Amino acid sequence: MRYAFAFLLFTISLFSSTLHLSISASPSRINPILATDSASGEIAGWIFNSLVKYDKNGKIVGELAKNFEFLDDTTLIFRLRDDVYWHDGKKFSAKDVLFTYKTITSPKVFTPYASEFRFVKDVKIVDDKTVKVIYKKPYFKALETWMMGILPEHILRNEKDIMTSKFNQRPIGTGPYKLENFSVSKDIVLVANENYFEHKPNIDKIVYHFIPDPSTQFLMLKSKKLDVGSLSPLQYERQIDKDFTDYYKIIEQISHGYTYLGFNLRNKKFQDKRVREALSLAIDRKELADILFFSHARVCTGPFMPGTFAFNDKIKPPKPNLKRAKELLKEAGYDKENPFEFEIATNSNNSIRLYAAQIIQYQLGKIGVKVKIKAMEWQAFLNTVVHPRNFETILLGWSLGLTPDAYPLWHSKSDRPGGFNLVGYHNKKVDSLIEKAEITVDRKKLSKIYKKIFALIANDLPYLFLYIPNSITAVNKKIRPIEPSIIGIFHNEIDWVKP
Repeated sequence: MRYAFAFLLFTISLFSSTLHLSISASPSRINPILATDSASGEIAGWIFNSLVKYDKNGKIVGELAKNFEFLDDTTLIFRLRDDVYWHDGKKFSAKDVLFTYKTITSPKVFTPYASEFRFVKDVKIVDDKTVKVIYKKPYFKALETWMMGILPEHILRNEKDIMTSKFNQRPIGTGPYKLENFSVSKDIVLVANENYFEHKPNIDKIVYHFIPDPSTQFLMLKSKKLDVGSLSPLQYERQIDKDFTDYYKIIEQISHGYTYLGFNLRNKKFQDKRVREALSLAIDRKELADILFFSHARVCTGPFMPGTFAFNDKIKPPKPNLKRAKELLKEAGYDKENPFEFEIATNSNNSIRLYAAQIIQYQLGKIGVKVKIKAMEWQAFLNTVVHPRNFETILLGWSLGLTPDAYPLWHSKSDRPGGFNLVGYHNKKVDSLIEKAEITVDRKKLSKIYKKIFALIANDLPYLFLYIPNSITAVNKKIRPIEPSIIGIFHNEIDWVKP
């Protein structure tokens, strides 16, 4: 009997598989309602589920919700699955949904995601597997609101301060993977949830190798120690060979995000629009994109992504005009004797952004502007620069969903602790249009409103919108089935098989 059991363990080990990925920064809080950085969001995505999600075609479908329906314009019913269990074995129920709503909207919890629930009037438990959501008025993102990960009521109901809870480093979710090992600045290990309601993932373990240096990540990829990894355009064009492309499938798509230089509009020197316009006219965005990405990027013209209902194709990139830029600076009181000076703050683990800052520094030098660059480790950058708004300018990126929402970034009320209006942008007309859009369900009317918002923001120059890079991903050819889609490649990861 003992030998038979040993043989069984040996046989299982032969068929177990591990997906090797990389991560460049440590998660700060692995909690879906507090995950405001990409590292936290990525890990939380494996551990937690939401009521609804996008399928591979961008259609909203149920996840923890078996189905859903609108009883009228302001009443939404979710019928929950009856086969969902938390990682500790406790059954998922309507109590968890109500608890998550109450937590995310609590004044004791600082999270930018609370703004997405601002139209919810009430959440009621109909029975253990049915939740009724009542909205204050019709809302164009009524369903998208519930793409937020759900928290376990039975674990957190007596938590005094969720912001500092140990749960944020040792989370319990309902998702396809469970957290096995996590320490700051070390590898992260996830293991398959055997009781996952769809089915146990075919790949037993996911290891995120902590690699803050992109060049080291590339070396790991070239040595075939990673199964999935991002490629920079330079690496794709110049630094891979036939051996690499024999082993990896290359998938290239426009990314769902842009990079920008944001002005701290609370700072008096940036409140003069002539200064912002001068800096904009001195930056050659096409040159910036070409140097950084070869032909694998496009110039960004505004706050919403190409291909969405909100994109305004009438807004064109500003053409560089150094003469006019100098004139505007002079009008604002700056010249050779009194040069305009400012600092760009960014994160040090993103080499592309560092190069971008250096190119911007060089380009602005042509009009006599002096630029200093401050690059910091990601967590230090978040905690000492971004969150306390302690910057002159920041070079950062935003990732966007399929349904853009202007409120969290551009409404005046989002200029608050925990909000995403980092630069302190205030425009009453934009606020009014955002508020109008929120109750506009008709997509054609909504598109017109958002295109106006796009044009106003682009004209105000609270950011210098720079570029939208393409996403270039290398995937181990042994892994199947890989199905690229509008939401990426990981939408069907639980079905992946790695021989």
